[in-house]
Order: sequence, then structure tokens, then C-alpha cells
Amino acid sequence: MQLSELERGRLAAILETYDRHPEVQRMREFIQHGDVTTYQHCKNVVLVSFWLNRRFHLGADETSLAVGAFLHDFYLYDWHKRKSFRGLRRLFEMHGFSHPGSACVNARNYFQITKKEQNIIQSHMWPLTFRHMPTCREAVIVCLADKYCAVVESMFQRARVADADAPDNEW
Repeated sequence: MQLSELERGRLAAILETYDRHPEVQRMREFIQHGDVTTYQHCKNVVLVSFWLNRRFHLGADETSLAVGAFLHDFYLYDWHKRKSFRGLRRLFEMHGFSHPGSACVNARNYFQITKKEQNIIQSHMWPLTFRHMPTCREAVIVCLADKYCAVVESMFQRARVADADAPDNEW
């Protein structure tokens, strides 16, 4: 999945403020899938989401799509070190169920995100988070791109889904 230089420039312009934020940079400290950091995973989801939108002419708002995709896992903890949970009530406190809410709280605390971007972040784990359904095309695109990236990163432990040759600091 290759993006043109023009498309990469568009993403860089949209995400510049977010990408330079020190709390966003902390996502580099945590492993998401395989050997992929949370930061790189979010970049992968941005690239795949943007590619899907452009190539299939889905008509999504590119700013909301990019911001929501980039912040969808902005939860800032190592989910591998959480305790095991017991019982049905505790099940919903597990990372897969709870991290979209944590990511959304962080995104709201550090940035002024729109309701659409909040929906993208809160619903990216649907149908696991059945109470938070995607309500816009951008949220559906990110939900699908996230699942694709998670499978590729977990099964093949590839740090870069969308472009294997891109430097870590470029879009």
C-alpha cells in the first residue's frame, strides 16, 4: 500500500501538531503487537486508512480520519503488564474493552478533538466494544484498518504495514 509524495505531504501537514506532542511521542515506549510500538501501529493505521479512503473513493473527511486513526491507541500504558482479570464484570476492564475509552480521554485532555474523532477512537474496537458503534464512515474505515494492521503486525511481526521502506519519522 503505497501513498504518493503528495498524499504523504497531506498527512504530514494534518498530523504535524499531534506528532510533535511529547505525550504522543511516549507511544514509542510501548509495544503494541509483536515488536511493533504503539506509535508505529497508529502510523500504520493512519496510512492504511488514508490509502483505503483515497483508493476506494470513500469520501471520508481526511482530517478527522487521520487524527482519529493517529490517536486511536493513545492510552499510554503497557497493556502486557496488566493483571489477569476474573469474572464477567472484570472482563470489561480488560485492555481490549477499556483502552478505547482511555485513549479518548487522553486525546480530549491533550487536544481539542471533534465529536467525530472521539467516535473514531471510542469505536475502533467494535464489535468488542459493542456500546460504542462506529457512527461515521471515518470510524468504520479506522475500525477495519486497525484490524488489518493488528493481524499483519501480530502474525508477521512487521513494523511497517503500509510502507516497509519509510523512515520512522516520515509519513
